[in-house]
Amino acid sequence: MLFDSYLFIFMFLPVCVLLYAALTRYRKYTYALSWLVAASLFFYGWLNPPYLILLLLSIAVNFMIGSVLRHRAKLALKNDLILICGVTLNLLFIGYFKYAYFFIANLNQFVTEPIPFDPIILPLGISFFTFQKIAFLVDASRGEIKEFRFLDYCLFVTFFPQLIAGPIVQHKQIIPQVQTHSNLKISSKNLSIGLTLFFIGLFKKVAIADSIAVYANAAFNGAATGVILSFWEAWAGAVAYALQLYFDFSGYSDMAIGLGYLFGIKLPINFNSPYKATSIIDFWHRWHMTLSAFLRDYLYIPLGGNRNGKVRRQVNLMLTMLLGGLWHGANWTFVCWGAMHGLFLMINHLWRFATKTFKWLSIFHHQSLKYVLQALTLVAVIVAWVPFRADNIKIAKDMLISMFSLSEITLPNSILSSASQFHGKGMFYNGLANWHYGIPLIMILMLMVVSVPNSMQLMRYEMMGPQQAHYRFRWYPTKRWALVMAMLVLTTLMLLSEESEFLYFQF
Repeated sequence: MLFDSYLFIFMFLPVCVLLYAALTRYRKYTYALSWLVAASLFFYGWLNPPYLILLLLSIAVNFMIGSVLRHRAKLALKNDLILICGVTLNLLFIGYFKYAYFFIANLNQFVTEPIPFDPIILPLGISFFTFQKIAFLVDASRGEIKEFRFLDYCLFVTFFPQLIAGPIVQHKQIIPQVQTHSNLKISSKNLSIGLTLFFIGLFKKVAIADSIAVYANAAFNGAATGVILSFWEAWAGAVAYALQLYFDFSGYSDMAIGLGYLFGIKLPINFNSPYKATSIIDFWHRWHMTLSAFLRDYLYIPLGGNRNGKVRRQVNLMLTMLLGGLWHGANWTFVCWGAMHGLFLMINHLWRFATKTFKWLSIFHHQSLKYVLQALTLVAVIVAWVPFRADNIKIAKDMLISMFSLSEITLPNSILSSASQFHGKGMFYNGLANWHYGIPLIMILMLMVVSVPNSMQLMRYEMMGPQQAHYRFRWYPTKRWALVMAMLVLTTLMLLSEESEFLYFQF
């Protein structure tokens, strides 16, 4: 079941909210939480019921291990062996379903007798809920988790707004909320904020991400079939994909936060205008923020972080980003993407060290150069998205060659026809898409993401902090905003002709 489906919007969600409202109204909080767990399990099992059994088994095993770790931590007993076993079980679980075929397919290239192994259907959301359970076990072993019920743990793992594609939540962000019964209620404020965020996210997905996907797919599919793209086609396709991914995933995150609000549960934000970043370090403070926090707290810092010198920090950065890339999928393209971001981060840290050592370099941090730094960062991010989107390394290589090959830069047909001394094919000579509409759309959307307040700033979401309070364009529960939202909802529902999976469902 998808958020952008009539079944979810007009049947599942209303039934879920109405029964939850009735139970919380009469203070039947345990029943209300049980209903949310049951509804979440139904939501997960809708597309592939057999994998619901795997999810339930994983929940039961991790709950028992977490309980043992928490109890032993309370008694100040060593937890190392139990923690290693628990984390290993989770890694084996995700390793089999997500990486076994990838490993054997690569191994078969070096053996005379290939090992027969068919591709495995990947359980939805396995990367997200596996990371959540690993973080839970680590925190339990550290004694950071207080008393919790099995029901609370089940809701923490299965809560349907974030189950499939995040945000990646930690126990301290969810369990204390469900233990505070005063939060668990349907209110007019929560309904207005939740539905507004949900439909903003739905509009991002249906009206923007799916529309711009046409141009991204045209370029990447053309490269996959051996078409030699022009400089302009390659860059247009790469920028279109950067926009598609942004609006698709940020749209999902907005919808997830909005759905959580409906039930009085506040999920962490995942995006803070990442394409406004002025450095790659800043980008990772803004993009997929819950994944960045997990990689920092449970991988980068345990590896040593920056505690063992600058060289070791660079190594830890690269290892973290390589594993972060591999987390996205069992493909060398994701490893390449992680390596590129690891390299960018290493260069960024070296630059910071250089500006501290050589004071005259600080002129490059002048406010007047902010937009130059922002443009350089955005170009680096877009280039790295190419292997992220490509199906294999060859397609990524062909795309990048076209993007950086001066021989593929051609002039517009209007100039070529009026100047007989020039000869060429035009900027978009392959005719892969209707670029007359695509280029203006790409330019408008890019201008939006680098200048317009994001949805969390628009909604004054609590976790944005006071530094975001200068935006005047804010949402208020007024008649004017109700009219604006009614038009947005109507437009979105009219465009909702068919279900379309979110890009991060494949991870």
